[in-house]
Amino acid sequence: MITEPGRLTLGIVLPSQPRQAADFDFETQIAIARRADELGFSAIWVRDVPLNGDSYPDPTGHSDPWVLLGALALATTRINLVSGSIVLPLRHPLHVAKAALSVNALSKGRFVLGLGSGDRPSEFSVFGEDFENRKELYRHNWTRLAAALGQDGAVLDEQSVVRPEFQIRPRTGSAPVSMLAVGSASQSLEWIARNAVGWATYYRPLSAQADRIGLWKMAVGKVTTEHRSFSQSMLLDLSEDTDAPPEPLGLGMRVGRNALVRYLQDIHELGANHVMFNLASRSRPVEHILQEISEDVMAEVGQMTEAGF
Repeated sequence: MITEPGRLTLGIVLPSQPRQAADFDFETQIAIARRADELGFSAIWVRDVPLNGDSYPDPTGHSDPWVLLGALALATTRINLVSGSIVLPLRHPLHVAKAALSVNALSKGRFVLGLGSGDRPSEFSVFGEDFENRKELYRHNWTRLAAALGQDGAVLDEQSVVRPEFQIRPRTGSAPVSMLAVGSASQSLEWIARNAVGWATYYRPLSAQADRIGLWKMAVGKVTTEHRSFSQSMLLDLSEDTDAPPEPLGLGMRVGRNALVRYLQDIHELGANHVMFNLASRSRPVEHILQEISEDVMAEVGQMTEAGF
């Protein structure tokens, strides 16, 4: 699934619940996903947080991403499902391939596989991996994963030797699984542009993000003539005051919808293809925010209802 150049799509990040020491609320979050699907959002992003601890400031007890993606595949009908992102150095690439193919089949081709390199050294040590080796491990696992997901479905062993006696299934008639790099992935932008369908990064002030998008376009132009998407996350506290000006809020902003529309138009003009909202309001019901974005923001920014990557 590749973004159509010139269009901007909007997604949401799960869980959409207050950051507090509480476990993932499956019933509430799946209901939010169903509503986002009905309202025309392009994607639902699911996190991979293997361990909670002091090195991860979010105290929420996150679901296993594959369990949640399976539930979302059955609870929704048209919205794309994105892992944002699977920590590739800490997961065996053949297990990831099996899970990705299964979710893609279950969702009838709506899955996008977002892959990150991880950023918490203490977590790596628990899994028996060296944090300093994450760049090489990410590339090694990416190569094996891409081979397994490719048209030939090649199973490579640890020495990258093809093992023709093995297959990874299910392999249905669904669309192929697209591989998206999330964060820096400890790689150069040229490597990402050469190997991934796109790059997803975090929110930055507009001037800083303009520089990043410019660097991304340069990297893409050096290695391919094909479209490569640019996506960014954004912490969003959408004010009930439609004219409220933007206020910085960590990796995002507190803002009214009119200024939000202007921001999205600006980031789109710079070259962004997709923005995923991490909804942060403690005072407004999530459904009210989704409804307002659907009715009053999407039409202003050219939101499309098809695939967003």
